[in-house]
Amino acid sequence: MASSDETSAVPIPAPAATASTPGSEPGVKPLEITEQAEEEAEAVGGGEATSGATDEFSAYPSDLEAGTDTSDSNTDRDDDSALGTSVVNSTVSIRSSIYEYMEENGRTYHAYNSGKYMLPNDEREQDRLDLQHHSFRIMLNGKLGLAPIKSPNRVLDLATGTGIWAIEFAQEHTESTVIGTDLSPIQPMYVPPNCKFEVDDAENDWTFSEPFDYIHARAIVTCFKDNRAMVQKIFDNLTPGGYFEFQDPCFPMLSDDKTLDGTALHEWNTLMVESMSRIGRNLKDSQNWGQYMKDAGFIDITETRLYVPVNPWAKGKKNKLLGAISYQNLSEGITSLSTAAFTRILGWDQPRLEVFLAKVREDLGSKDVHAYGVVYFVYGRKPEETKD
Repeated sequence: MASSDETSAVPIPAPAATASTPGSEPGVKPLEITEQAEEEAEAVGGGEATSGATDEFSAYPSDLEAGTDTSDSNTDRDDDSALGTSVVNSTVSIRSSIYEYMEENGRTYHAYNSGKYMLPNDEREQDRLDLQHHSFRIMLNGKLGLAPIKSPNRVLDLATGTGIWAIEFAQEHTESTVIGTDLSPIQPMYVPPNCKFEVDDAENDWTFSEPFDYIHARAIVTCFKDNRAMVQKIFDNLTPGGYFEFQDPCFPMLSDDKTLDGTALHEWNTLMVESMSRIGRNLKDSQNWGQYMKDAGFIDITETRLYVPVNPWAKGKKNKLLGAISYQNLSEGITSLSTAAFTRILGWDQPRLEVFLAKVREDLGSKDVHAYGVVYFVYGRKPEETKD
């Protein structure tokens, strides 16, 4: 969740000495696979990324074709042990002892404004978030974003989670001051000197001392009740000419050949949308952010939609790599997403949920279920101030 750098935020201190529907065509063609994407693929342990039209990641659902490629069979293994965080010249970010967590059904949740965010913040979830970060980098061929930013002075990462995006952006842009904000103080102790984290709620009033040149938000589909109002806040807190970039999946998962129909995975999607709608979260709203940005006053809005298979059922090395990572991410993610939603909102008990999720995982791992998720990448620019 977002924060401010003045009185309403709770900074994590450092020592003083240191809009379209899924069926329409995407706005931007898939990027070429770069050397950086190769490195990301190797870091995940999923095989090599390759160039060429047949091995590009699918930007159209019709491009997802089931099949087995023996040359990249190692993408199926459940291995994220190669993931890590490098430490450059760093300052120390110290968690305050006042931050305590809530425990429920064996998971821990944020205590600050408790109940607003439905996913846990424990080590299991942090590992999943870091894996998810690497999957986004592979989708973008090693990039952290698509917006054509140059040298932004001030950067804000909303709902920063573990802080991995903010840290890597700060490492790549040493000229920038990067602020990551969230409801949970789960970020690392060692961060680049140009990066800091704060605890706050983005749905509260923003009281930043200065506007930002670039605001980034990713995987926030379950975060906010009023996404249109959030886009307006973002617009109001950008410098003229500044960019906002949004990266998010959209529920429900889809399949073009109806192999998802009648499965536990299909039922889980339906129940997730229903449960979150009861508390004012629209899991289908990612497709509308482009329109919200237009309505707020953004210009040069560019939308890209990528289609990510939920396991390595689709042909092509990059599809299989993303499918393997998606399976790992979702196998853990369905528990993170479901525990609070199903027990608090739908009234399920934990044993019933565990039995159901076991069936959902079977469908996730079945290459006979040709399901995919739609991921939206949208960015836009705040107009320059007009001269009188």
